[in-house]
Parts: sequence; structure tokens; C-alpha cells
Amino acid sequence: MLKINEIFYSIQGETSYVGNPTVFVRTTACNLRCTYCDTKYSYYEGENQSLENILKEVDSYQAPYVCVTGGEPLLQKEVHTLMTTLCDRGYKVSLETSGSKSVKQVDPRVKIILDVKTPDSGAANSFLMENIGFSTASTEYKFVICSEEDFDWSENFCRQHNLFEKFVVLYSPSYGQVSERWLAEKILQKKSSARLQLQLHKYIWSAETRGV
Repeated sequence: MLKINEIFYSIQGETSYVGNPTVFVRTTACNLRCTYCDTKYSYYEGENQSLENILKEVDSYQAPYVCVTGGEPLLQKEVHTLMTTLCDRGYKVSLETSGSKSVKQVDPRVKIILDVKTPDSGAANSFLMENIGFSTASTEYKFVICSEEDFDWSENFCRQHNLFEKFVVLYSPSYGQVSERWLAEKILQKKSSARLQLQLHKYIWSAETRGV
């Protein structure tokens, strides 16, 4: 059994899978409280569902991509069974996690998106450094940038751990806090190797639409 907040079909707004029709499986509960969190309703809301029921609903959308997100999915150990089963069934699976929990047991077929928390997130220093060693060639690192301090911190973190040389690194402007143009200019000015990422779903649907 897994406590699931929601399962929905939408356009993937982030990562290198951006733009793909995707089934999102959002788990309930999170161990962090980021200042910019746009899914606070997932902290507590949800219902226990069997693996069979989750798979049945995912199958109903007939989409090749499945994104397991939260909350923090890795708070529930049964999520590993779900992801492995989805991979076995031929789905392309991604996992969105803060990196505050170990990704060691994640099926290697799953694309791991590690959302490293910056100082302005309110959850700095929550990242488990061992997760860098557990990353695979397909792993992507995401940094939500809220300020110039966040930008500089992210650059230092990436360079210190050679992330630019090994992985796709995504910088995303915190929606409503810094502009897309400002972040684009910073990336160019600092000759960063990061890839600018806009949260596409927030431009397609309004902030009031649940499921973004």
C-alpha cells in the first residue's frame, strides 16, 4: 500500500522529458517545508491505495511516461516496488526527489531528478551527499533559484562536486520571485554550464489549477 495524494495526466513541465504527455503519481507526505512549495496540499492529504489500483489508473491514460513525485516519494519504501513494476511494464519512469533521502535502492532504469535545495528554499543542507555517488548517467540535478545568493551557491555546489561534467544540471527561476530573463542573463554572464529550465506547466495552466 502507498499513500497517494493524486494521480493525474498532464504535460511534463520540467527536466529533459519536458513537453511529454505524462502520468503523474503524487505521493503524500514531505519531510521538508520549502518556502516556494506549490503542492502544500500533498503534505497530509491522500488515501492508501494498493499497487494494483495505482497501476490500473496509470494504465488507463495510455501514456509512455510516468513521473513519481510528491511530497517526498522516498518516505514510503513501497515506492520502490511501484517504480520497478512500472519499468517492468515498459514505462519510462522518472522520480522527483529532494535528495534528502537515499536514492541507493532506486531501480537503475528510473531517471532520478535530484532537487537540491538552495539557501532561500528554507531547506538548505538537507541534501544527502552520498546521493551523488548513487547517481547514474541519466540522473539530472535541479536547482530552484530564488536570488543571486542562490545562483552563486548553486554554481559553487556544482563545481565543487563536478556536476557539470557528469550530469544534466537544471536551473529553474522560482516562479514569481526572479524573472526568467534575469536567470538567463546570469547563466550567460557567469558562463555557467547549467541549462535554463522554465516550469512549462505554469505557463500552460494558471496557478489556481490544481495539478501543476
